[in-house]
Amino acid sequence: MTAFRETYESLNLAPRPIRAHLLACTTVVFGGDYYAGRRETINLTGLVQINTWPMAGFETRVDNEGYSQLEQELNSAPGLGVQGFSYELDDRIQLLSNPLLPSTGLVRQIVPGRNFPAQMHLRRFGILETSTLRLTHRNAIDTYAVIDDVPPYTKPLTRPYHGIPRGDGPFDIAHAPNVLRGTTLPEAWYPADDDNEPTGITPALFFAPSAAPFMSMLVDPSMIMQVSMEGSIDVEVNGRTERIDVAGDHLNAAGGEILLFEPGKHDDGAGVLAQMSRLALVGHSDALGGRVMLRASWPRPSGGALGEGNEDSLAQVRFAGDLHLDAEFDLITPAGTLYAAGPVRLGGKLKDLQPAGSELALGSVDTPIMAADGTARARLTGARFTMRDASVGEHAYVNGSR
Repeated sequence: MTAFRETYESLNLAPRPIRAHLLACTTVVFGGDYYAGRRETINLTGLVQINTWPMAGFETRVDNEGYSQLEQELNSAPGLGVQGFSYELDDRIQLLSNPLLPSTGLVRQIVPGRNFPAQMHLRRFGILETSTLRLTHRNAIDTYAVIDDVPPYTKPLTRPYHGIPRGDGPFDIAHAPNVLRGTTLPEAWYPADDDNEPTGITPALFFAPSAAPFMSMLVDPSMIMQVSMEGSIDVEVNGRTERIDVAGDHLNAAGGEILLFEPGKHDDGAGVLAQMSRLALVGHSDALGGRVMLRASWPRPSGGALGEGNEDSLAQVRFAGDLHLDAEFDLITPAGTLYAAGPVRLGGKLKDLQPAGSELALGSVDTPIMAADGTARARLTGARFTMRDASVGEHAYVNGSR
């Protein structure tokens, strides 16, 4: 009978942890009142470590019903972590594994003797950190996916849903293959003591059911660019255009993150694909009522390309190289989140893989920005950004650590 062990041996995987880049999204309710708290959807990305067969302790086995399965652990270590920027907190948040409570699970055949598609269950225990908070939760967050391979990498520019919902929910969603979804929410997070144990009975925040119920997926980029950015966006509100200065520091999990995929990492022929996987640029708008944040959409990937389109590797890209992105934006305002009706074309010249000084500007027609119910509230008529300090490498380490 075919077992996962044979799959691993055919892939010739070395007995070592797998390090992968994770794209995640969760909806957070702040405060101890789940029903009245402030709600925000936060995009997160970062480096995770997956322990699985053939590492000792994570062997494959066949159960009494003939289903082959293997154990897995999602782990963090110094320098690893998944992070994003919170508009509500005006601060970086970082998710780590809890060393006292391992995040373990199973990959199990759906049909005996047939490896894929398979079911993947992972019970997550985490620590959430900001500059002022350290939180943990009492119960496991069960996550579930149907996967096509181990590790379950998604193709570049893959959508996490079947379809494109607008708004942060909660409502029913249909998540795509190879996308883990939290299935036991809401989950309360409490202040943690020095031993990472939850304290008290009053939570500081919740992970909530939503359009992004603690979802995550793995990608396998050739290069990751985490970049501080500054610039401006032009927004037309009630017939008047306002220029809003915006900025974000990548060391605070703001700014932008751009993933580059060589042809060996995708199946779209020659050329280097690009994806803006995370964006958080903050500014102030009088017309929109105060502090605003431009972010990359989670359900609608922002895809593009670097170079001329005929390169077989990143090494063949001639610099300064053309970088273009069909950017899908959300705009968070004090009155709620607005959603761009469609992508806008951002383009510019990337000086090299150390992008400081490179510029991106809006090169397409403007687009409406709408509330979740489809009501047009504004128009995005311009955008221009300059890249500043950056961390560039094959893995996205926390705050540039190695």
